[in-house]
Amino acid sequence: MNLTLYEHRDRWIAVDCGMMIRQDLPGGPLQVPDLSPLEALGVTPEALVITHGHEDHIGAAAWLWPQWGCPIHATPLAAGLLRSKFAERGLRTDAIHVIEPGEAIEIGHFALRFLPLTHSIPESCALLIQAGERRILHTGDWKLDPAPLLGAPIDADIYRAIAPVDLVVGDSTCAPEPGHSRSESEVADALEEAIGALSGRVVVSCFASNLDRVLAIGRAAERCGRRVSLMGRSMERMVRIAQGLGYLEDFPALVPVHDLGYLPAEEVLVIATGSQGEPRAALSRLAAGRHPHFELVEGDSVIFSARAIPGNERIIERLKHALRLTGVTLLDDTRQPALHASGHPSQDELRTFYDWIAPSHLLPVHGEARHQQAHQALAREMSIEAPLTPRNGDFMRLDDQGLQLQQHYRLTPRIIDQDKIAPVAGAGGESDTRHGQLFLAISVAVTEQGWERIGRLMLDDSHTSPLDETELADRIDERLDDTQADSLAELRESLYPDVMAWLSDHLHRVPDVHLQIFAVETQTAVAK
Repeated sequence: MNLTLYEHRDRWIAVDCGMMIRQDLPGGPLQVPDLSPLEALGVTPEALVITHGHEDHIGAAAWLWPQWGCPIHATPLAAGLLRSKFAERGLRTDAIHVIEPGEAIEIGHFALRFLPLTHSIPESCALLIQAGERRILHTGDWKLDPAPLLGAPIDADIYRAIAPVDLVVGDSTCAPEPGHSRSESEVADALEEAIGALSGRVVVSCFASNLDRVLAIGRAAERCGRRVSLMGRSMERMVRIAQGLGYLEDFPALVPVHDLGYLPAEEVLVIATGSQGEPRAALSRLAAGRHPHFELVEGDSVIFSARAIPGNERIIERLKHALRLTGVTLLDDTRQPALHASGHPSQDELRTFYDWIAPSHLLPVHGEARHQQAHQALAREMSIEAPLTPRNGDFMRLDDQGLQLQQHYRLTPRIIDQDKIAPVAGAGGESDTRHGQLFLAISVAVTEQGWERIGRLMLDDSHTSPLDETELADRIDERLDDTQADSLAELRESLYPDVMAWLSDHLHRVPDVHLQIFAVETQTAVAK
């Protein structure tokens, strides 16, 4: 849920405002950042600045911006997506200002320049933030793609020209992975080769926001003599907005889904949402035979051109099993890695980039703790100071003494419930906090044997009763061994009563418990 705030001489700006899907709660509600510490401190940003248009960077803006009412600065595609979201909620859109990649603006005591870089959505930008004598590069999400399908490759001279910077706030998502990420052009070639070898109708599922991938699929379809149709509201909206801004100009003309039945099977290709097994998405409806205009049959093929988000593995496998029952052929990056590419930098890209910008300090953000730690270790190899791996709620200071943690603010999980922002307390809803609060987060990974806890428990408590973390962890591990849950929501539903029972047995007063379960990738999964 990327939301970073910068302060200089008592003036504040916010960078990005994302959301996450709570996989461990029924219905997968949206979780948005908790602004209560800012309200308590009297902090209101003078502007919200957006690095790019992915949901984990803009998805909460329509919910949180009304509390600020400040100007929003975004590149054209991100601004178009924000306007669509604001219109859906009945919000005015005149606060959204378009800025082109490469341009600069001044906000309060800050000077910012939007520096273009490559990612899996067009117009992604790093932000060069000048605050007094300090210069910070906030990278957002990026990779060094030498041949993107949309936009130009990164101009190394732009980044060499800003060196040295005092601090880089950098993307850690693929920091443990050696080498260089795959180019979207390579994925495009692999998709064309795969589609060209298939008979029958073809369905390709990917993230709607990955416009490079959507374009690659459309071009491959046309070259293979297939007509293209879109399936899924988010896919249709993304393509519509992108085309309105002049992207996807050579995308083939679209065929409405309800007209596909008139075409020979070998001339049909559908780009569909649902690669993560979402039950209401297009691909799940196809697998269940619940689509009103399209039915998969033996001889058709489904291509997954997206990596599984940690925690979704079991749901995706269940979806693939349902698809196999229809007799379709399945292709994915498990057996054909070239069908997908990450949008984030691996180690060689990080080293190249840091050679360009020569940072004095690194703050590793994004990803899990192990990603941040790998990023931190790489920085130290390059003689870059990287003293911190920040957590949500950390307030840090950069000054002549370097980068230091000043304070940690506890953040209460907030979800969108009945069109309003509501706290998640215990199993849901408000609760009595007379006996304090316990925030417990558990990281798990899917293995062949089931669910496995990864790393330590993450505890943040305000009650005074002693808590034996090791014994609680052992109890949770025992419960995980016996749990057959297929999703994080089912896992949480199974674990929560057991955690409460253990606390009742071991604490004089049971606090209000906030339990959150995160899915993470294991080193084994990454290696595969």
